[in-house]
Amino acid sequence: MKEENTQLEGIIRVTGKGVGYFADPDGGDDFEVQPENGKTALNRDRVKIEILGHEVYGRKQARVTEIVERHKTAFVGVLEEDSTGFFLVPDDKRMYRDIYVPKDKAGKGKQGDKAQVQIIEWEDSSKSPKGEVMRIIGKAGEHNTEMVGIVLESGFEIDFPPDVEKEAQAWKEKYNKDLSNALKTGDLAGRRDFRDVTTFTIDPADAKDFDDAISLKTLDSGDYEVGVHIADVSHFVVPGTALDKEARNRGTSIYLVDRTIPMLPEVLSNDLCSLNPNEPKYAFSAVFVMDKNGVVKDRWFGRTLIESDKRFTYENAQETLDKKDGPFYQELQTLNDLAYKLREEKFKKGAIEFETEEIKFELDDLGKPVKVYKKERKDTHKLVEDFMLLANREVATYMTKGMAARPELSRGAFVYRIHDAPDREKIVNLATFVKALGFELKNKDGKTTAEDITKMLRSVEGSPAEMLVKTAAIRSMSKAVYSTANIGHFGLAFEYYTHFTSPIRRYPDLMVHRLLQRFLTHGQIEQDEIIKYQRLCDDSSEREMEAAEAERASIKYKQVEYMQEHIGEEFDAIVSGVSEWGIYVEEVNTKAEGMVKLRDMKDDFYELNPKLYAIVGKQTGKKYSLGDQVRVKLVSSDPERKTLDFTFI
Repeated sequence: MKEENTQLEGIIRVTGKGVGYFADPDGGDDFEVQPENGKTALNRDRVKIEILGHEVYGRKQARVTEIVERHKTAFVGVLEEDSTGFFLVPDDKRMYRDIYVPKDKAGKGKQGDKAQVQIIEWEDSSKSPKGEVMRIIGKAGEHNTEMVGIVLESGFEIDFPPDVEKEAQAWKEKYNKDLSNALKTGDLAGRRDFRDVTTFTIDPADAKDFDDAISLKTLDSGDYEVGVHIADVSHFVVPGTALDKEARNRGTSIYLVDRTIPMLPEVLSNDLCSLNPNEPKYAFSAVFVMDKNGVVKDRWFGRTLIESDKRFTYENAQETLDKKDGPFYQELQTLNDLAYKLREEKFKKGAIEFETEEIKFELDDLGKPVKVYKKERKDTHKLVEDFMLLANREVATYMTKGMAARPELSRGAFVYRIHDAPDREKIVNLATFVKALGFELKNKDGKTTAEDITKMLRSVEGSPAEMLVKTAAIRSMSKAVYSTANIGHFGLAFEYYTHFTSPIRRYPDLMVHRLLQRFLTHGQIEQDEIIKYQRLCDDSSEREMEAAEAERASIKYKQVEYMQEHIGEEFDAIVSGVSEWGIYVEEVNTKAEGMVKLRDMKDDFYELNPKLYAIVGKQTGKKYSLGDQVRVKLVSSDPERKTLDFTFI
């Protein structure tokens, strides 16, 4: 946002060395802010900058003139005792200064404790800020301490405020009473009754909340009525209440390796809103009449009353399909056939298939990882995904076209999930990268299509570099975000798309339910609401990113902790990255990434060749390139820094 020719306001990104980068609103190179010009700005702060009018090593320079809004002022780290107090060594390596905590501000903190510290004073970026302890989390290195620390560092809270818990508990008595009266009188307050239709949920074995169910009914015409039933969270979480404010602040649930930090209190997420088997539950449903080829002939949206007949896990639903026998086999098979048709049509229209490997951990009673294994993606996973995609797409299409047809009711306020086409420079870099591995990404000056990317991904299937290329491709994509302005979804090749299917764990889905219900009941959606909803979209996108960082941090910590028990052992690995200081390698089975430092490679003097994406020996010409299969030995593991060091065998 330009103020004058040399003044800009926006978000700054700051590295662990204190160097800041500010995006040029005109689409040019980022402005670089040297540490001495940063005015104590931290990563993701909103700042005003002044353009200095000169360059350093080809980078346009600027200085921060004002910190408009801090992204955060509380940091998690380990306390190290000093003669006059403590220094908090932050877990967030982008916080480039340790935080000084005087003894009278340290509470009961001790050497080696993990704590959360609030900055209370900071004037000079070359010196440590002053802070005070907000809470002592526990002894650094202990499982629960580290998991809680990751959540707090990401800006989320573990527990709910008392007024939120009280409001949630009050709903339990009211809900049971209201539902009992509705069942007795038959007055469902406008809800469509689906209790006599075969319905079931399919979720992970360890899931505690079931926010979506699928129903199937064969019609006299031979067509199928498929219902995608979503927990009616909007019935319980009303705008302006303590519950709503807390859900809005959290934005999303967080899934760590050993626990879920829910967006809603458990009385709602695991009980009242959860579509538990053999319990009548309120739902918001998308119901489709489909022919045997998966073509949608009719659709209906509205509030319902459902009752799930069975709780499937992905595994036992797959077992039923594989054995061709068991509870609801025929319904599962029909839905699976329809899902295949939906999937074929999606890819025919250019959707990109990003199937990357996910890992899971088996933990002992103390939270130590004793086993790491790859999560298997089955047909039943795809079945559920395809019907959720269908519901999300159809709701967005219905709302967009409905708002255009009924402008007297709506002024265009809706929440979309959008995914922009990738940045051209990133596509050029990706094309160069895959070419170095022996593959091709068709593009014209960085402009490519989803179909071209899919062709490239299919060409690497089965090769040692498959996961590496898929990861690089994902990183080259734009981030999917929430917005009131629709531009479509590049990755899915959908013209209209939203998130409707997970309101227990995502706040944008709750917004979509509210807007859809208001539209269905002819309520007014005003133009000025777009501003409010866009702000909520921006906040939700930010919270989603922070939750993803927390989830990745918990996985990385457990990978490094697991590998700590295997120091000195040899492993198969793939070269996953190269830099001026070392070669990144990813262990094949655990997906744990570490580094072989160039200074530890004594057989030659190695240098980075950026054009080849390789490290090359100056004397021997020996080369280590991206995607190479290598044999490595683990020499050290540091869970606190989440790093692994390897050497080549």
